[in-house]
Amino acid sequence: MMTDIVRYFRWMLLVALACGIESPSFAQSVGLPAPRLLTTTPMGAKVGSQVEVTISGEHIDDADELTFSDRRITAARKLNAAGQPESNKYVVTISADCPAGIHEARVMTRLGISSSRAFCVGTLDEAVQSKANTTLATAMELKVNSICNATMTQRAVDHYVFEAKKGQRIIVDCATRGIDSKLDAVVIVADAAGRDLLVERRGGVLDFTVPADGKYVIKVHELTFKGGQAYYYRLAVSELPVGAPIVRMPSTKPVNSFSWPPQGLKEQAELAEAEPNNDRTKAQKISLPCDIAGSFFPAADVDVFEFEAKKGDVWWIEVASERFGLPTDPSILVQHVARTGDVEKATDVAEFSDIPSPVKVSSNGYAYDGPPYNAGSADILGKLEIKEDGLHRLQLSDLFGGTRNDPKNVYRLVIRKSAPDFAVVAWAMHMELRNGDRNAVSKPLALRGGATMALEVVAIRRDGFDGDIDLAMEGLPEGVTASGLKIPAGQSRGLMLVTADQNAPRAIGSATFFARSTMNGEAAIRHGHMASHAWPIPDSWGEIPAPRLFADIPVSVSGLEFAPLSLTPPKEVQTVIAGEKLTIPLLHARRSEFSGGTLQLKTMGAGFDRTPQFDVSLTADQSQAVLDTAALKTPPGDYLIAFYGGAVAKYRHRPDLIAIAEVAHKKATEELSAIDAELKKLTEAAKAAATEAKPEADKAVEAATAKQKTAAATVAAAAERVKATTAAAQPNDIVDIVVSEPIKIRVNAPAK
Repeated sequence: MMTDIVRYFRWMLLVALACGIESPSFAQSVGLPAPRLLTTTPMGAKVGSQVEVTISGEHIDDADELTFSDRRITAARKLNAAGQPESNKYVVTISADCPAGIHEARVMTRLGISSSRAFCVGTLDEAVQSKANTTLATAMELKVNSICNATMTQRAVDHYVFEAKKGQRIIVDCATRGIDSKLDAVVIVADAAGRDLLVERRGGVLDFTVPADGKYVIKVHELTFKGGQAYYYRLAVSELPVGAPIVRMPSTKPVNSFSWPPQGLKEQAELAEAEPNNDRTKAQKISLPCDIAGSFFPAADVDVFEFEAKKGDVWWIEVASERFGLPTDPSILVQHVARTGDVEKATDVAEFSDIPSPVKVSSNGYAYDGPPYNAGSADILGKLEIKEDGLHRLQLSDLFGGTRNDPKNVYRLVIRKSAPDFAVVAWAMHMELRNGDRNAVSKPLALRGGATMALEVVAIRRDGFDGDIDLAMEGLPEGVTASGLKIPAGQSRGLMLVTADQNAPRAIGSATFFARSTMNGEAAIRHGHMASHAWPIPDSWGEIPAPRLFADIPVSVSGLEFAPLSLTPPKEVQTVIAGEKLTIPLLHARRSEFSGGTLQLKTMGAGFDRTPQFDVSLTADQSQAVLDTAALKTPPGDYLIAFYGGAVAKYRHRPDLIAIAEVAHKKATEELSAIDAELKKLTEAAKAAATEAKPEADKAVEAATAKQKTAAATVAAAAERVKATTAAAQPNDIVDIVVSEPIKIRVNAPAK
């Protein structure tokens, strides 16, 4: 154990030195405060209804507007009897034409727009868990064809009861991870006495045929009996005709789904898999190109297809299944089949499995040797080169399908001629400062004045496409600009820099992120997706990250807080002759004190990203960066770069509140002094009052005494407020990424 402790402190020291921190504090936080919406109660509502919603989160104390990704969902502050807004309570209205599904809910705060929380719109009646229901005797009654919004009770089992008739087909579905909950639900259907009849432990759905008229019980608990505010769920109980397909409650999309579907693919496949097709004697005959829908069912299913192909033909094969959010891992084997009489010879031609991540990702989901997002997939995308004329056999299976027996594990198989294309996804650049703390990766695009936020952009290239990809963002609020650091030809990683001017006003915009390239001489524009973690994770050793895609990209500016440090280069294009050095001046706008005297900067941007890291002073007003185009072998051309590094700012939370609290305390003290003087005057008058005036004078003294008591309590409360705001505003060491504003560079060819 002592060895582990020594290793830990040695590791922390190395991290501190790597970040240029001279006096590391092991209590440092990572990431400046950001508004995060953590829960909405309830988690959804019925189309055409109105519901009261209570929210909770981090740094949302001054939340005002609750917004949604679909404008057909609106919210207004709930008012109390005095007409004043109630804290964190809203009346939400879902219009009759709002589509059912997952929508994003966010709240606007003094720090800008918050992170998102999934809000579900459905077509069934809705209820909210209204009391403790942890025993059979206290079971909550549910109507068939309704949804209950609930929070899991820690170390307990929630009970529900419903009535059904013999022969009814009842579907019980519990939405958890797909609506951003941390709950891994175990769902049980039991008889009226609580005896288990049907159990689901893997997040699936229960398909229950009622054996007899009567009451039945649904029991829900967390797999490891965790509970609390973050462990919420939506429990749906519905009736479905026998033989009708089950439609699960809507779910958020995994990060890797951004690469599906290919451009121009029809919504429905042209051909369906035809069972039985599980071996070579029953192979399904197809012709290329093809688009086939099928399923990995029953367990250990192998779907076999045969087609004729000519030597020299090149086909691209793509399979989507895991990208639908399914627990599948497709695998394909293609063979050339030669027959002589009854004798068959099968020769392996190609084997296909996973789509690798375009960039190295975190090696275990926790380490900072790559982003904690995986743009790759267990699906398939690969090139098939035909080496001989004749019959070919394709065998498609789920690598781990022997343990899965679910007809909902579907796939889409597309075999096509080359159709070069690409898809892009972006996420906030992850921290490289401290393991075990991933708060930064759940950051919303809520900018402080003078801040530049870097988004890492990753591309999946399809069918051999290898051209440049330019990045852009539009629909930004006033005072905010975005600059895309392109993804160079043949590469898969770029960056998007979003910068708020120091004087940018408080505002929010619904941004559009897209990528441009040229294919076959024509411009191609593809809309990009944004990913983030569903929850901040202060201790990733104890929690598995849960990233997902978002439906929209809101960008906001605080207008009230500023970045601790801005690094501003010249606005004009910096020019240099290839083979020479370029010196770039940087102006420092410091708005905070820092722990340590230097900031180590790295360079981002193609053509200059191999520049050695360099130090700049955290106490100076300016510095300079020197780029050696000869050492970097940067060819002539136009470039866009930026510098970035990690710094420990001494962040002060709401120091402005100290002055406000002091003014309130002073005013309360003055009012108390005035009341004291009045009381003294009234007391003396009462003593000197004549007998007939004595009762009235005593009554005035009594009223003034009560008034003095109230004023004294107000002074005491104001004093505590001054104390609390002063304590909260004390400098707190917070590690954050500092990114310079983008720099335009033109490298000219040497004169001949």
